[in-house]
Amino acid sequence: MPGVWIERRATARGETRYRVRFRIGGRESVPGYGGSFRTKREAELRRMWIAGELAARRVPDLSALDAAARSPTLAAIAERWKSTRVDVAEGTAATYRVNLGRILPRLGERPVDEISADDVAALVGKLHAEKLARESIRKTLATFAMVLDAAGIDPNPARDRLTVKLPRETKAEPQPPTAEHVLAVHRLLAPAYRLPLLVLDATGMRVGELEALTWGDVNETRSRWRISKAVAKTGRARYVTMPAPLFAAVLELCPRDDRTPERRVFQGVTADRLRTAIARACIAAGVPAFSPHDLRHRRISLDHLRGVPWAKIGELVGQRNLAVTANTYTHVLTDEQEVEYSRLA
Repeated sequence: MPGVWIERRATARGETRYRVRFRIGGRESVPGYGGSFRTKREAELRRMWIAGELAARRVPDLSALDAAARSPTLAAIAERWKSTRVDVAEGTAATYRVNLGRILPRLGERPVDEISADDVAALVGKLHAEKLARESIRKTLATFAMVLDAAGIDPNPARDRLTVKLPRETKAEPQPPTAEHVLAVHRLLAPAYRLPLLVLDATGMRVGELEALTWGDVNETRSRWRISKAVAKTGRARYVTMPAPLFAAVLELCPRDDRTPERRVFQGVTADRLRTAIARACIAAGVPAFSPHDLRHRRISLDHLRGVPWAKIGELVGQRNLAVTANTYTHVLTDEQEVEYSRLA
């Protein structure tokens, strides 16, 4: 006689699956396959449907049913999710594309509801084996989790902290340059990069903020300039003040009649060019290599030593999280000396 039943099986990953089997004849007929499910409830619904087909003397046709019930692939969900992220900056969108480029070649063709925490953990292991930095893996997992959230997967395997672990990584504490190192590099830099170096050292600005600074942001009468919220990483505008000799040197970069609002203050100076120029000067001067961002660490540490309150430091350098300011950017300096800007400017 025809019959339909459910078999409980354990997969190689230790998961439990419920498989539906059926016969259209007696014991001599070959059992048919009715589908495999993660929960017994889903398997029971399939069993009841097949039983109804057999009762109506029809051979169950699972092809159309499976096509309708099949979950979309991770690649399809990721593409749909990426197209909806019109709320992020281009830099963030580029980060999403890079992260998906690490995920989709490995898991893109998998139905999204079949991805398990073990699959995510295996992905982390592969990325770690490829020497990808821990922070890059963390950002990749964050993107993965957002895609699965968009697919309505709950619980989200990319957020399973019991199974998915980030690799252990011992971070080397940044060593901000000393005043002597800054001066040594300043002497060897091309003239176009000397003043930007001193501005970063004096203000703790991000190098991207310096690159985007225009004359429309400069307030000559109050000796300060504005970092607009469109440029600031935190999305909050702020004013930047600096030693008078440096501000005067900045004003001399361009005649007043030519200071159109959209013109860049530091013409021809980009973040990449300045970073490369400083790295080369460090090698030529024989001093420990440092980057423009290390000058931000140096400024925050110096302000802390001078007794400036954390809230004020965060306001000056555009740091929203004061705990990060204190724990990440503050260091025990080997040299607490300030650069004499009046002599260099």
